[in-house]
Amino acid sequence: MSILQLKNINYKNILHYPDIAISQGITTFISGESGAGKSTLLKLLNGILSPTSGTIFYQGKSIDEYDQIALRREILLVGQSSFLFNSTIKENFREYYAYRELATISDEQMNYFLKMCAIDFSLDTACGTMSGGEQQRVFTAINLSFPSNVLMLDEPLSALDEKNANTLMENIKNHCKEHEKTLIVISHDKTIVEKFADEVINISNEKAYE
Repeated sequence: MSILQLKNINYKNILHYPDIAISQGITTFISGESGAGKSTLLKLLNGILSPTSGTIFYQGKSIDEYDQIALRREILLVGQSSFLFNSTIKENFREYYAYRELATISDEQMNYFLKMCAIDFSLDTACGTMSGGEQQRVFTAINLSFPSNVLMLDEPLSALDEKNANTLMENIKNHCKEHEKTLIVISHDKTIVEKFADEVINISNEKAYE
C-alpha cells in the first residue's frame, strides 16, 4: 500500500519527476546522481515546496487539501542543516516541544533518542560547544522523538564514520518499524543503501535535473 504518490510532477520546468509511489511502513531510499533533485523531492512531499504542475497524494488525498502545518508534522523532514537554540540539549528539546504545544518528554526519553542517534553527552551540554555533525545528530534526535507518520532524512550519515553510520541507521530503522512509521532516506552511501533499504527509488538526470 502506498502512503505517498507523485503524478506528473514538474517543478519550475526544471525538475521533471517520474510517477513515484512510496510504500507505507517500510524504509525507502531515494538514490540518484548529484543534481537529480533528491532534496527537492523531499521538500515537495511535505509541502515546503509546491510543484508547478502535477499532483502529490498523501494517504490517497492531494496534499493541497491538508492544512500545511499539520501536513509537515505528519510528514516530517530533517534536512542537512540543523537548527538549534544557543542553549543546552535539554533546553532545545523543551523549546521545540513548547513550539509544537506538546508536553515535554522526560530526561530518560531524551537520553533514549540521543543514544539512538549516537550522541553520548549530558543533557546539560551546551549545543554551541559541539561539532556540526554532533549538532545535526541532536537535531535528528529531537525530530525523531516527535509523533509523525512519515520521517524523511536528507543525508543523515554524512558526518559519521562507518561504525556510527551503521548504528544510527539501524537504530532509526528499527524505531520506525516498531512505531509503524514510514522512513524515507537520501544517502550517497551505496553500502548503507544496500544494507538498510526495503525499497530503492532511483532518480536519473534524464528525468530530473537541475
